[in-house]
Amino acid sequence: MTPSPQDDPKTLVSTDWLAKHRRDPDLRVLDASWYLPAMNRDAKAEYQAAHIPGARFFDIDEISDQRSNLPHMAPPPEKFISRMRAMGVGDGHQVVVYDGAGIFSAARVWWTFRLMGKTDVAVLDGGFPKWQAEGREVEDMPPVIRDRHMTVSRQNHLVKDVTQVAHAAKLGEAEIIDARSAPRFRGEAPEPRAGLRSGHIPGSKNLPFADVLNPDGTMKPAAELKAVFEAAGVDLKKPAITTCGSGVTAAVLSLALERMGHRNHALYDGSWAEWGMYDDLRVATGP
Repeated sequence: MTPSPQDDPKTLVSTDWLAKHRRDPDLRVLDASWYLPAMNRDAKAEYQAAHIPGARFFDIDEISDQRSNLPHMAPPPEKFISRMRAMGVGDGHQVVVYDGAGIFSAARVWWTFRLMGKTDVAVLDGGFPKWQAEGREVEDMPPVIRDRHMTVSRQNHLVKDVTQVAHAAKLGEAEIIDARSAPRFRGEAPEPRAGLRSGHIPGSKNLPFADVLNPDGTMKPAAELKAVFEAAGVDLKKPAITTCGSGVTAAVLSLALERMGHRNHALYDGSWAEWGMYDDLRVATGP
């Protein structure tokens, strides 16, 4: 078993890497599956039926700032700490996050850990579908949890609010990159959340998150990623702000930027769920 040249325990690791390290005492595996209502999948039920041995379930909707009226906003540090301790995840652990779609919601949890100052965290390349397709071991038993102390240091530069994004859009000082599908970006398809306008943030570029992935759900290599971003009109010399429908697939683009060595990126946490709600924010349509 040779390690993939893609393997980097701070961004992305292969199924081979995880199989090799799965029993390391300081490794923690998280199932961060989350689905849109239209996908008709129950993430928690699927986890209970089958998951990578030892994996804990990370509930993106519950481990969030529930004081906000926006979906699954980043949790306050104290809530993140308490939930991670209850899951037996703490200081000194290498974390690997996966989801049941390939690379979809796992990147959001990778970003959340980074926001909390935890950098020893990687997404499983190809996720649970690749793990299962390779015939690797799964289980339906809950893991044995031992409490572990955790300290966090919130990295405020990794997240943007609506005011900061509006400012960046007006001045053109950053590339705002939208991970939604082209029809949603252009305003030709309705938003899955009721009451939102259709279109995109003026001046933003469209890069559907699936474009950074291979057909098998793994992430493209760095050189190909760079070409994909440039083909979308993104100026990689500028800071980047990623956005999407509700801050989940934006993190796939954030992970891709990190893989390419583009360190100056942040995620717009409110994303279109927020921007599309306020009539006083300008909306663009078309390409």
